[in-house]
Amino acid sequence: MTAEAQVKAPPYVPRWLVRTIWFIHRRAYVMTSGRFGLRTATPTRWGMMRLTTVGRRTGRTRVAIVGFIEDGPNIVTPAMNGWADPEPAWWLNLQANPHATVELPGGETRRVTAGAANPQERQRLWRRFVDLGTTAFTDASAALRSRETALVVFEPRR
Repeated sequence: MTAEAQVKAPPYVPRWLVRTIWFIHRRAYVMTSGRFGLRTATPTRWGMMRLTTVGRRTGRTRVAIVGFIEDGPNIVTPAMNGWADPEPAWWLNLQANPHATVELPGGETRRVTAGAANPQERQRLWRRFVDLGTTAFTDASAALRSRETALVVFEPRR
């Protein structure tokens, strides 16, 4: 069997279901005053954080809950839109204004500046996501997109 044949196809999840899950997740976070919806990243699992950006066209506050890993003092998340091809709005917002706020589990809030990982850094960080062994981050899922998925590095802002 070739290496390509050994790569398991990613599960198909209808777009309407992805968007419904996102909506419910954000509402559950708000309804529970943050007790549900975020989780700590560990060496063996990705975490979930609340990301607040400024809309590039509206100037209004925008919120998304995204998966992340920690890399020293930095936080890293793939700029993916449920593996759909378009870039996520939050990433487009960060490209226009890289200053953001992230809320981590336990109520910790950090002011951060976002930027795309450079090619060498991206390769190392992407491998860390894949090595977690979840269906959320696989090379096969990434191959569904027409462009390489940027890895967004959030550095602490002073």
